[in-house]
Amino acid sequence: MKMPAKYKAQSVEKYWSLDSAALIKALKSNQDGLPEKEAADRLSLYGPNALTQRRQFSAIRAFLSQVGNPLVLVLIFAAAVSLLAGEWIDAGIVIVIVLISSLLSFLQEYSASHAVEELRSKITIKTTVIRDGKENEIPAQNLVPGDIVLLSSGSLVPADGALLSANSFYVNQAVLTGETFPVEKRAAPSGEMATLTEQTNVAFMGTNVRSGTARMLVVQTGAATQYGRIAGSLLEKPEETEFERGIRGFGLLLTRIVLVLVLAVLAVNLLLKKPIIDTLLFAIALAVGIAPELLPAIMNINLSKGAQAMAKSGVIVRRLNAIENLGSMDILCTDKTGTITQGVVNLDSALDYQGKPSDEVMRWACLNASLQTGIRNPLDEAIMRQAQKHTAGMDKLAEIPFDFTRKRLSVVVDKDPGSGVEPFLITKGALENILAVCSIVKTAEGDRALDKNGLDRINQQFTQWSGQGFRVVGIAVKPVARQEKYSAADDEQGMAFMGFLLFFDPPKEGVAQTIAGLKELGVDVKVITGDNHLVARHVAQAVGLASDRVLSAKELDALSNDALTRVALETSVFAGVDPNQKERIIHALKRSGHVVGYMGDGINDAPALISADIGISVDTAVDVAKEAADFVLLKKDLNVLIAGIREGRRTFANTLKYIYTTISANFGNMLSMAGASLFLPFLPLLAKQILLNNFLSDIPAIGVPGDAVDPELVEKPRQWNLRGIRNFMIIFGLVSSLFDYAAFGLLMLVARAKEPMFQTGWFVESLLTELVVALVVRTRRLSWQSRPGRLLMILTLFVAVVTFALPYLPFAGILGFTPLPAWLMLSLAAITVLYAGAVEITKKMYYRRFPG
Repeated sequence: MKMPAKYKAQSVEKYWSLDSAALIKALKSNQDGLPEKEAADRLSLYGPNALTQRRQFSAIRAFLSQVGNPLVLVLIFAAAVSLLAGEWIDAGIVIVIVLISSLLSFLQEYSASHAVEELRSKITIKTTVIRDGKENEIPAQNLVPGDIVLLSSGSLVPADGALLSANSFYVNQAVLTGETFPVEKRAAPSGEMATLTEQTNVAFMGTNVRSGTARMLVVQTGAATQYGRIAGSLLEKPEETEFERGIRGFGLLLTRIVLVLVLAVLAVNLLLKKPIIDTLLFAIALAVGIAPELLPAIMNINLSKGAQAMAKSGVIVRRLNAIENLGSMDILCTDKTGTITQGVVNLDSALDYQGKPSDEVMRWACLNASLQTGIRNPLDEAIMRQAQKHTAGMDKLAEIPFDFTRKRLSVVVDKDPGSGVEPFLITKGALENILAVCSIVKTAEGDRALDKNGLDRINQQFTQWSGQGFRVVGIAVKPVARQEKYSAADDEQGMAFMGFLLFFDPPKEGVAQTIAGLKELGVDVKVITGDNHLVARHVAQAVGLASDRVLSAKELDALSNDALTRVALETSVFAGVDPNQKERIIHALKRSGHVVGYMGDGINDAPALISADIGISVDTAVDVAKEAADFVLLKKDLNVLIAGIREGRRTFANTLKYIYTTISANFGNMLSMAGASLFLPFLPLLAKQILLNNFLSDIPAIGVPGDAVDPELVEKPRQWNLRGIRNFMIIFGLVSSLFDYAAFGLLMLVARAKEPMFQTGWFVESLLTELVVALVVRTRRLSWQSRPGRLLMILTLFVAVVTFALPYLPFAGILGFTPLPAWLMLSLAAITVLYAGAVEITKKMYYRRFPG
């Protein structure tokens, strides 16, 4: 990807081989970061830190994109054929229809696109930068070479840069190098000829921090980064959503029908020696007439309106097509904290080995929580609220950050530097993982070996407290020698178990009713948590989830993928799982044919967010979680999701309305015309009349996105059913054709109509039936029991008036129309009324036979 011409290229040759001082000098920066004014100047010089410059929404470009629609290009080809044949008026009419149709689509999409851009701008990735010696949080796109960035667990690396300092800093850079596991990065120069994987002092844009902390000097931004240079090959097309698969399948179905019908009509009419140009234009018009050419516009408007409605409920949509997927979701997997529970974790007590309150255990916990510099979590925040009185006079020497394998975090503290007293290593983490590195236990009587009896006592207390809903964390300490570096492998062993920390996060008020509400909408809630199975079971019981089947991490590991696919459906709570196991659960549920959503906000949730059909995060989530999500909630609340699910289903229902209306009426009318062209001495409609008919019948479709949706259509998940669409098209198309041929009989046998009168009468009847069928098939109820949206009704009445008036207008002759006698117009209107009744009867029978 090339640097935009107006910005200066960024270049510090082999910067990874320079030491910190030399690189800071080369970038004219310093340890206190850039001054704000200098950063602003560099932003103007080097450009935004983005892979592509976001283009301003252009009205001209938006309009040209409408004209570039394949169906529109077919019409332009038809106009060109008319021009070559000397049919200037026909060509002009086609071009006018193209322009007006494109203009209508443009006006709707232009308005909707502006609204969506405003919503997306509310969600930006931010990064912590040092400028003028102060820490500031700024949008990542405002970073410039020379900035100093602070990175920690969960951060997305916002640019390419060299590390000035690092502490147990591990980065997942698989997006660039394909490496399976996170790699450790250190603040030491690499060799001049180091390859990408050998540049161990460089963090690259687009990678993410798995654990540890670091200070990074930004060297390259935007298109100049490694990610930017190979962005074309890296930016893979997102996995196709269930809705997109449905649209693609519908497009293929329609293409096959159009090809067969058009080629057959073209071949037969040429064999009958009808005019070549007229036949070609007629065949092209048939193809365009069958196709729902407004579908892309209707979809975009539908989705945009859905995004705006969801924003009012506190849901920001990052990927529009995911809205309809949200409506199809039938399984929601979610973390427990903040979603099922209140998310305000409180430290209930600090207890010693014997289960008695202990100030010493509290002191060790406060030191660990307050001095660690990795990603903050609710447990540390709960401890920190009591930390001030326990941390005075302590110096931190080192830190071994938390990771999801060890499930521990350690700090090394020194109370009296230079006194000769050894520092202490303080380790806090999951009880099982703390006990794994302990060999002794601190008691009131002194130190004693941690034997089987001691472990049994600890586990008995753990079981009791967990069953009451407490999350139990262990604390261990040991004296360590002063040394340059500490590691988990060498130092987290032979420790003394000090005691327990008991945390409590009560269920949210009303969450049981919310889960029941989701169940009524056909969405099964499953909790995936890092807490142990006892705590998870207690919470599940409290909120009304089935707690008889809780799957632990160990049980999950013992299952094959096929076995997990069966077990996952029967399980409501997955406890003690790690990030990879979360991803396995999501894949297992998807393999069983379900549309799966996942809601999470931590770095450990990113793999599951990416794997799920619908990824949902919150505005306060870590960067990598927000980046992976399709939706970002401004408030972590399942009630917000209920509103979003309903909106997704309304959007899906309105999209299907347009498709059902178009395929039933258009297919029937085009089938009738194709058949009539075989026995009539003239074409049943001229190409320009077909296109005008198609244009006018699409005008009411502008009102479809705002149409009311019957409550029963949002009560359960609905997915694409191509067989159902095909059946609907055939059945209702044949009903339409039946009344078309009744109109043909009236025109040929009763009115003895010649070419202009026949084409005028057939134009009126076909357009009226399209308008009527739109009002009938938009609901599964009797049409008068479901009130259409105001705009849809107004536009339908407007087009109906235009239809009756067209044959009598001064320019009717240019369009090939002629005035019709009053009795004939009334007869055509009567056929339309009979057609509406027949469609009502057919609809009732159809949904009785195909209720899905």
